[in-house]
Amino acid sequence: MKRLRLVSMLGRPTRAVGSPVTPAMLNGSRSMRRNLGLLLLVLALPASAADRAEEVRATEIAFAKAFADRDAKRFFLYLADDAQFLGRRNTMRGKQEVIAGWSEFFKPAVAPFRWQPERVVTNAAGDLGFSSGPVFDEAGVQIATFTSTWVRQPDGSWKILFDGRLCLSDDKAIGAVARYPVDRTLEKPSTSAG
Repeated sequence: MKRLRLVSMLGRPTRAVGSPVTPAMLNGSRSMRRNLGLLLLVLALPASAADRAEEVRATEIAFAKAFADRDAKRFFLYLADDAQFLGRRNTMRGKQEVIAGWSEFFKPAVAPFRWQPERVVTNAAGDLGFSSGPVFDEAGVQIATFTSTWVRQPDGSWKILFDGRLCLSDDKAIGAVARYPVDRTLEKPSTSAG
């Protein structure tokens, strides 16, 4: 009966079928186990900052979509318990205060504004994210720029911790932004010249 020799992926011949196991072969086994262990360790390392940034981007998009879809329940699931939404004159502190402030903006059938992330980054540890981008009114005119800070949760999800926005400078934009929920105390600017 002819013995067959196989070639392993590393290019070394393996033992022929029916050949006795030698100590040198067992050493190779340990080496293979060590290499497999190292591979598993590398696979278990945290995702890169770019991967985490894409997670934050996807979360911000889903957060904005929940608002556009008028799905308050899903929208509020993204809030961290200690979330703070920063306005021009006030700050909503804590999840319950943010829910109370933003609930008013779920009453209309159509969202009064929308936003999308343009810039997204995370820290090296991959547990803190920042997103920023334009806020548009119902007509598609940019009225502000939002900024959000996200915290990665132990289950891998992301929760919004801080949110705020910067108004554009023209009067039309300032008037439109007066309706932006994180700043309910703003009044529309006077349109009279003087």
